[in-house]
Amino acid sequence: MSSVFNQTFKDVEYIVIDGCSQDGSKELIEKNASRISKWISEKDSGIYNAQNKGAKIATGEYCLFLNSGDYLADNSVLQKVSDAGLSEDFVYGDLLLENNQGQIEKAFSPDKLNVHHFMISTLWHPCTFIRREVFVKYGYYKENYKITADYEFFIRTVLKHKLKYKHLSLFVAVFNTGGIGSTDTNRKLQEKEREQSWLENYSPLTYSWFKFKTKLKRYKEAKLA
Repeated sequence: MSSVFNQTFKDVEYIVIDGCSQDGSKELIEKNASRISKWISEKDSGIYNAQNKGAKIATGEYCLFLNSGDYLADNSVLQKVSDAGLSEDFVYGDLLLENNQGQIEKAFSPDKLNVHHFMISTLWHPCTFIRREVFVKYGYYKENYKITADYEFFIRTVLKHKLKYKHLSLFVAVFNTGGIGSTDTNRKLQEKEREQSWLENYSPLTYSWFKFKTKLKRYKEAKLA
């Protein structure tokens, strides 16, 4: 919350969605209610149910999702992004990864988003600004996915529908790596849901071709290295 409150850029609609937490979150929200545009505290069915709630009541031009534990990289991030000029469907930056010991690692996003990139990685949602109208036109996060609905959403919109994007060379957010996807069980679920994401948007034959091309590219890169 502090990373949002302290932004030099003030034209922000700050929405907080809480799953009726019993850890003091609701009390913290109530304490800061005067600085929050809208908030909801009620039972939900998961991360993406909560994020969809936020996106559906948002009125701003772009949405940025910060989950609990994530925060904006510095107090001028939103001003820098605004100054860069927003016109694309997706505007994304780079990410700082923070582990449970407080150690920080830099993670850089590519300038070009293609099949090869999504086969081995994704767009990181804490540093990706999504035009709100994209949700309205192409659908929200599919809530049957437990931990990779954002991945499926990006495949559906960036790749399949070829929406416009731009990479900004600046660190947007700090992402806590100890979240839901960090356990061995959830890593296996992540792999399964990622494959499902491709098969929902492309034929099995096309998906097999994508996998073959990616393996070939990685082999050539390894040989070159």
